[in-house]
Amino acid sequence: MPIKLAGESLNACSGCEISVLDLGEKLLNLLEFVSIVHLPLFMDSKHVRSENGQHTVKLPKADVGLISGSIKTQEHLELACAMRDSCDLIVAFGTCATHGGIPALANSYHNDDLLGYCFNTMGTDKADRFPSDGVPAMMNACHAIDEHIRVDVCLPGCPPHPDHIFRTLQSIEKKESFSLPEKSVCDNCPASRDGKGKVKVLKRAFELPKWQVDDNTKKGFECFLEQGFLCMGPVTRDGCGGDTQKARCIMAQVPCRGCYGPVKKGGNQRLGMLNALASNGIDISSLPETVSMLRFSGGHGLLRPLPRIKESE
Repeated sequence: MPIKLAGESLNACSGCEISVLDLGEKLLNLLEFVSIVHLPLFMDSKHVRSENGQHTVKLPKADVGLISGSIKTQEHLELACAMRDSCDLIVAFGTCATHGGIPALANSYHNDDLLGYCFNTMGTDKADRFPSDGVPAMMNACHAIDEHIRVDVCLPGCPPHPDHIFRTLQSIEKKESFSLPEKSVCDNCPASRDGKGKVKVLKRAFELPKWQVDDNTKKGFECFLEQGFLCMGPVTRDGCGGDTQKARCIMAQVPCRGCYGPVKKGGNQRLGMLNALASNGIDISSLPETVSMLRFSGGHGLLRPLPRIKESE
């Protein structure tokens, strides 16, 4: 019997679901042991609500539930709880689900500030109120899935690599455990590293890093960080290249930006990166800001708005 699979997308861009399509021919192999019973982004599958006016979501029973996206509104929370109730196993699908992702950058602001940025734009009259009829109420913060419901499997990535999607579902079908290794991007990076102390101040991205790679060995270029370019590789879990490839951003001559989240559960990419910079003799005061170090992992309370300054009477 194939395993029944359900999926829901919350506060997300749908890139994780596109990564399922990127399985290519493997998608046909996946459908040999997976039966999709609910996945609105792929099929005409709708929520069933009770008829008494209550917003109670009912979803079909499934063995595995993929939840992409983070939780920012009451509707997101409602869908996440409905998936937990209807699915035997829940997979937090993508970095938004596992760590808050890009949407959790909103945690740096209060909700009324966010609404103001959206509706009080330059050149328009200031709104006296914000839309509320039929609009889901926002929660005070953008949360990772496991901050509200029990999660059985975490599959980070923005988006997760198709190799890992296939292996995760295959392992569940075979009743085997699967998890990504707790290694950093640096552990699998082909860059050469000479040592600490060469660069004291980080560069802005107004110039290209030096890049000379031997086509056969894929070796030869100098570590981005040692060139003075901020690279989140030391504090980011390896995996974006799939089972056989090295980090895709690195191999595209772009420093890592941290999309697979921290190397270990509970890690703080901003704190870890500041420590890495300091230990390499780099002046952290040369950073224009540090919030972007948590651009993929600002959930779990790691990003919070600054306290409001009371105006003097």
